[in-house]
Amino acid sequence: MTTSHTLPPGPGGRWGINTLLAFQRDPLTFLTSVRRSYGDIARVRMLGRDVVLFSRPDYAYYFLVDHAQNFSSGASRDLLKRFLGEALLTTDGEVHRRQRRLVQPAFHRKRVESYAATMTSQTQQMLDRWQVGDELDMAQAVQELTLRIIVQALFDVDLQEQGTAISQLFTTVVENNRPGPLSEALARLNVGPIKRAQAARASLDEFVYGLIAQRRAGGRDHGDVLSMLLEARDEDGAPMSDVQLRDQAMTLIAAGHETTSNALAWTFYLLARNPDTYDKLRAEVSEVLGGRTATAADLPQLPYLDAVISEAMRVYPPAWTVNRTALEPFELGGYHFPAGTRAIISQWVIHHLPEVWGDPETFRPERWTPEFRQQLPRGAYFPFGAGPRICIGMPLAEMEARLLLATMLQRFTPRVVAGWPVEPRPRVTLRMRNGIRMRLQAAAPAATVAAAHAPGPQPGKSA
Repeated sequence: MTTSHTLPPGPGGRWGINTLLAFQRDPLTFLTSVRRSYGDIARVRMLGRDVVLFSRPDYAYYFLVDHAQNFSSGASRDLLKRFLGEALLTTDGEVHRRQRRLVQPAFHRKRVESYAATMTSQTQQMLDRWQVGDELDMAQAVQELTLRIIVQALFDVDLQEQGTAISQLFTTVVENNRPGPLSEALARLNVGPIKRAQAARASLDEFVYGLIAQRRAGGRDHGDVLSMLLEARDEDGAPMSDVQLRDQAMTLIAAGHETTSNALAWTFYLLARNPDTYDKLRAEVSEVLGGRTATAADLPQLPYLDAVISEAMRVYPPAWTVNRTALEPFELGGYHFPAGTRAIISQWVIHHLPEVWGDPETFRPERWTPEFRQQLPRGAYFPFGAGPRICIGMPLAEMEARLLLATMLQRFTPRVVAGWPVEPRPRVTLRMRNGIRMRLQAAAPAATVAAAHAPGPQPGKSA
């Protein structure tokens, strides 16, 4: 293959002002249209700088897995570092590997499964406050719930009183941090949205530093992640400073609830729009659980539940784009790219490729058979990233989403309030622009659902 030293085609002109405005206005439509118009590798110019959009599964695998060591986390790292500091999501190279080794024990399989009771008990407490006929913002409700779960599971703190306020602070940070060159420029000025995000960060810092101070004063090992971090020692034998503890704790809290809450909110929306899928899922949950509380051991017996959440995270991936910066020159797709090239690999784009998914705009959990998963191209599905930087909390998030959904559907049937506008709002994660207003209906009795919708062949089960 002949390698070209010219940049690939794409929009932008000399300064790329119009391109920047189009991206800021609607990043998802913009990235999709660039791929459709210019192909699998496209140069995009914004504010006089070039970024390159790579939109094939094997390209995603190239950046995230096969050659991950040749790329830093780039602009996304700088965006997050303003809020999270020097922690797992914002470091590269040996620093990242050392931090990952330090935190990894908190996410071993047995430790993750030990969090299941916290997840279901917190969910039941929330459901006990709900009534049939209530209207609520489901996106906000599940965000507060997953925040309480992660803080109790990892830091042994119950946020029943503070949950709403802390959740709103996280929302302020996320909503006022938009990916893209314009946000990077505004960050240097500390004005407007960035200033609001920094004010919210200061309040969150007060909360996290308070946790650290209380734990240091108590001197007791709680057997949780914060105790583990307090006992950790660097290679020179030094313990973590309060700033280092804050950065790791803030990262685990932020990442530990944001992805799951978004995945659940979009799942409820898709189920409400697809009543046949909802009925089929309720039938499986009723057949397996019969009204009792779900446990981690039940999840292998709920393949359709797994398929529903997998498909929801394909259609609306909570992490919708990944950024990388080349540490050295590389060649890909017939082009030569210099060191410093900024790359975008978008889950949103790749999760919606017709040549991979056939009917990408259709919510169809039935596609997730074992055979389909096996033949899926590498790099085609990566809601948690991939390779050495894959989300360390992925096992926890996957278990949590499934346990919470199974628990909630046994008590209530949420329906979107008629006329409520639901649309994506791409920030650091893929949120909902106006939340999702839902009205609670009573869930049909387990026996009634099972009788009315006898399960047929399902993903993971043979007929």
